[in-house]
Amino acid sequence: MNKMNRRNFIGKAAAGAAAVTIIPRHVMGGKGFVAANDRINLGFIGTGKQVYTLLNGIGGCKETAVVAACDVFDSKLNKFIESANKKNTDKGLNAKVDSYHFYRELLERSDVDAVVIVTPDHWHAQIAVDAAKAGKDIYCEKPLALTVAEGRAMVNATRKYDRVFQTGNMQRSWRDFRHAVELVRNGYIGEIKEVNVSVGEPVKQCDLPTQPVPEGLDWNEWVGPSLYRGYHEDLAPVSTDGPWAWWRGYRNFGGGLITDWGAHMFDIAQWALGMDESGPVQFLPPADPTQDNGLTMVYENGVRMNHKQWGGEGDYNAVQFIGTEGRIEVSRSFLRTFPNENLAKAELKDTDERVYFSDNHYQDWVDAIKNRTKPVSDVETGHRTASVCNVTNIAYELGRPLLWNPEKEKFVGDDYANLMVGRPYRGKWDYTDF
Repeated sequence: MNKMNRRNFIGKAAAGAAAVTIIPRHVMGGKGFVAANDRINLGFIGTGKQVYTLLNGIGGCKETAVVAACDVFDSKLNKFIESANKKNTDKGLNAKVDSYHFYRELLERSDVDAVVIVTPDHWHAQIAVDAAKAGKDIYCEKPLALTVAEGRAMVNATRKYDRVFQTGNMQRSWRDFRHAVELVRNGYIGEIKEVNVSVGEPVKQCDLPTQPVPEGLDWNEWVGPSLYRGYHEDLAPVSTDGPWAWWRGYRNFGGGLITDWGAHMFDIAQWALGMDESGPVQFLPPADPTQDNGLTMVYENGVRMNHKQWGGEGDYNAVQFIGTEGRIEVSRSFLRTFPNENLAKAELKDTDERVYFSDNHYQDWVDAIKNRTKPVSDVETGHRTASVCNVTNIAYELGRPLLWNPEKEKFVGDDYANLMVGRPYRGKWDYTDF
């Protein structure tokens, strides 16, 4: 009996051992690895020139894996998928990146946790609203939206579906900009009286001639919700290796340099002035309607913010804060403080007000997804900055003073200007349907 019991025991033990599944360490987690259940699977929508910055940034976070990508330009999509697959391999992942022509098919995938929207501006609102409805967290390139109404819809959809949304205003995660903001907020240059923002010109009508559509580009889908116009290589270049596509310069696709660089620099001004949930109440265009700079915005507290070039040629794409006791100037190339030059490197006092700290815009979004918190440039923040830019463009176009109610997001006593708060959508698209 003892022999039989022992034989049965050995047989059963062997059978049990054969049934055991060996689980790789990268699935269970552990030092240097992220468990599969803790990974954030990403879908990239739009694969143009800017996408590679985000692939390196967001894809570089250890918790992420790229599993899907979408574009209506085949050659750009194929190039990106090759790079994204390599990124996964370099991280020790065997995740394969699937390609999609229509982004809504990508959104149907239950294993996609979050999307990175890197399309031209005219697509941001529709894709973001659809992504929120589909239960995806969202990273969207700046400027957040092409119109004020689109931006508000993006905020509302994000809140309704409880999504984590990071706007690509990554300067909020850079030390010099954060330090400048904290110096301003804590009165190191006294009371702020004026802010000068040096960025380029407003948007203009698209006057490009129509050219033949390149092979592999679905031009109708590229135009999408915007009013249709013919293809031109400046709007969607075949290669991502050359100059930037200049769709951003033309109405219905972008907002000119007012939204391109303004979405960065007006953003820092808004942050420093504590206006992340508000904005100016007056927009005063230059007296000469042919001028593409010189517009002044006025906040309710009397602070004036000017769109104008100041200083020398090297002071472009920069912000200048003028206070009763000094001046602060900041760009990606410098942080200068006057008259006390040491302020630029000074440590703040323990009693000073501190703003949200992030030193990695991409990791900040990933951490916010894991913690279900708001990131450093939440959708409301991105919307308010984009609204400053969009209303500035309206004021330049109309060439007359405008009163703006930032709470109601409407112009005061100007029905025509209020028609420009939104824009018509084409065909099947509707960003308000959520």
